[in-house]
This record gives sequence, C-alpha cells and structure tokens, in this order.
Amino acid sequence: MFAGQRPQNLGVKQGKLTPCPGTPNCVCSQSTAAGSKIDPLPAIAIPKLRKIIESMERTRIIKATDDYLYAEFTSKLMGFVDDVEFYSDRTAKVTHVRSASRLGKSDLGANRQRIEAIRAQIKG
Repeated sequence: MFAGQRPQNLGVKQGKLTPCPGTPNCVCSQSTAAGSKIDPLPAIAIPKLRKIIESMERTRIIKATDDYLYAEFTSKLMGFVDDVEFYSDRTAKVTHVRSASRLGKSDLGANRQRIEAIRAQIKG
C-alpha cells in the first residue's frame, strides 16, 4: 500500500553505506549525527545473517554477496517498506548497518528497534 520506490543509491561505495537523509526514520552505524547513529553489529558471516533476516516476518532479501546484504522489511498494518543494508567490514571486524524508511519522516523508532532485535539474535 505504501511501498514507495526502491532507492537506486543503495550499496557500498568505497567502504561506506549511503548516509541517512537527515530525517528521523533512518539509522546507520557509519553516521556521525546523534539522531541516526547506531553501533555496528558484531562481525557476522552474511549467510548466518541472512538466516536471521529470513526468520523475521515480512522480509524479502533483495541482494546478498560475500560482504553485503540488502533486505526489505514491510510493516504489517500499512505496508510501509524499510530498506535495510548490512556491510561486513572485515578490516574493522564489524558489520555496518543502515535501516531507513522509504516514505515519511517518523518511524516511531521502528528502524532502531529492528536493528537492536537483530543484534539480540546475533548475541543470542
């Protein structure tokens, strides 16, 4: 219903995920802005991360490589789509993450909560 268009600027460019747009509906571990900054995830192999993502409701894997995973998460009620990316930074030994709503400005903390839920499953 409120899916919006898939962004064309996603992916890893020179070791960086796309910066957050400055709206409060995006978090990124490579951000320096207080509102969008989130800690990176512990280092995790993309296939293992993929299994975690696929176990979550209303998800769709769009792209997966050895060091990158891009998934769409759709909200239950209105069908809003969030774009979520993971980048395995082997040098820093972390998995960087970016989670952003396609539409609107506020997500009521949904993107941050999702990443923290994934973090909890990794530590699980």
